[in-house]
Amino acid sequence: MSATVITVTLNPAIDQTVTLDALHPGAVNLATAVHVNAGGKGVNVASCLADWGVPVIASGLLGRDNAAPFENLFADKGIRDAFIRVAGSTRTNIKLVDRSTLDTTDINLPGMSANEEALDRLQLLLDEQADADRYVVLAGSLPAGIGDDSWAQFCRQLRSLGARVLLDSSGTALQQALALPAAELPWLIKPNQHELEQYLGRTLASRDELVAAARELQQRGIAVVVVSLGSDGALLCCADGCWFAEPLTLSDIHSSVGAGDALVAGLVAALSAQLAWPEVLRLGMALAAAKLGQFGPNLPPRQEVCQLAERIQIERITE
Repeated sequence: MSATVITVTLNPAIDQTVTLDALHPGAVNLATAVHVNAGGKGVNVASCLADWGVPVIASGLLGRDNAAPFENLFADKGIRDAFIRVAGSTRTNIKLVDRSTLDTTDINLPGMSANEEALDRLQLLLDEQADADRYVVLAGSLPAGIGDDSWAQFCRQLRSLGARVLLDSSGTALQQALALPAAELPWLIKPNQHELEQYLGRTLASRDELVAAARELQQRGIAVVVVSLGSDGALLCCADGCWFAEPLTLSDIHSSVGAGDALVAGLVAALSAQLAWPEVLRLGMALAAAKLGQFGPNLPPRQEVCQLAERIQIERITE
């Protein structure tokens, strides 16, 4: 199996994370810290994979006017930069972290518009890079200027090349991708509970309902369904069974921004190492927990992540 993972981010962002002792809407708020990082879901996945030692190619669409933070990140972490540059600036996302509640308020600013020509150039690049059994992560939202079926187009293309496609998106983009024929569907999806409920159009109030929903998606042709449950843990279902990961109680949480992306990175890293399914979920949860103690798309030293992994309880809930 190909060792190098490819991530695709069509709508990257520069994340400006502002930390406050407490957020008071309508009043003057004094920040205690501010961190600016190159981000976007696929960029975050690539960064965490690189920290873990997995070779990675980061691709997608990037505004040429403010590409420097991304170029610096890729250079610092040894990530191969395969982004297609387009006119304009990549968007900025402002994240207000309330330390008193650990809630994060997101303010997402508008950014560049893409076009079908840029997508065509990216697809040509992926034709050259993607091959049988390579893991390709499609992550995040879609920029203005391209169709809601763009992730579906990439799934179709990559599946035809034999790649194992992992999709982490939501809303209409996810709906379009999951409407594909079985042979073109993503191999793995990782919605959170809200995104899964939104897609299915119903509330999933119990673990049994979550498992049933995951099994429903598998019957449509998706091999692996991982549902992130935030502070309640995570669920992984595949043909070999379903496993539930208990959440960890952590004392030092800086920001929840990017924790879901770190989860995806952990899943991919474990899959690349051909670990057993419970260990795939364990490493995903360990990277997500480790990310909570870091600002930006970064992991702590490997030993700290391994110590967290040892504490994670994995329960098999179905055969």
